[in-house]
Amino acid sequence: MTIGYLGPDGSFSRLAADSFRPQAQKRAYPSFRDLFEGLERGECDFIAAPIENSLNGGVLQNIDLLQSHADFFAFEQVAIKVDHRLALLKGADAARVTRIYSHQQAFAQCGEYLARNFPQAELIASPSTSAGLKLVRSKNEGAIVGSHVTDPRFDISPHNIADELSNVTSFLLIKKGGELPQRSSKLFFSATCPHRPGALVDLIKPIKEHGFNMTKIESRPIRERPGEYRFFIETEGDSGDKKALAMLEAVKGASASFRLLGCY
Repeated sequence: MTIGYLGPDGSFSRLAADSFRPQAQKRAYPSFRDLFEGLERGECDFIAAPIENSLNGGVLQNIDLLQSHADFFAFEQVAIKVDHRLALLKGADAARVTRIYSHQQAFAQCGEYLARNFPQAELIASPSTSAGLKLVRSKNEGAIVGSHVTDPRFDISPHNIADELSNVTSFLLIKKGGELPQRSSKLFFSATCPHRPGALVDLIKPIKEHGFNMTKIESRPIRERPGEYRFFIETEGDSGDKKALAMLEAVKGASASFRLLGCY
């Protein structure tokens, strides 16, 4: 069994992959698009992909990638606590740092710290936090990495530098094809509705009528259809419960298009 993740080693995605299946082989990919394509090509059995951060909301690229692969399905979820640290080469003076590397999500989650302490530093996005660390070559450069990272070349800051300390990223374990899980706590689906007044109300009304709690809703513009949106909705619900399946059928009936993306 092989799980793909956004690499290299040391990324939060690797932590998630290890959390899902500690004993499985792991395969690193340089970008989220490559990660999903790796699953499509059969290079791995599953992929671990971040889907939402408690500070920044949905990881939009991965929501779109999951939607665009018609036979991909999320069947497990794990929450990974995100603890960001500043990494500088041994002996470096923080006051002289002019360039910092990291993933764009890390920059967003540490924005206040960076504005306060490194207002003149150039922030250079890397494919992942661990990839950013590999780009540091001189003492006027630094990186933002996870607290779990250890490297004898670097001094890692002793404290979390994120703007909000209760920072969590939700990851989904995704497979290609296969049967629905017999039990779940959450249902995740996408839907579109007619472009008319009240259509969204009609779309989500069955969730309430069947007694389920909607835990998340997010909209994404539909390509080549300006002004129209696809809604990504998560609700509480057991995939083995006939009442939950009836709710999904009712939502589908009120939708112009519908797709079940995951049960976990």
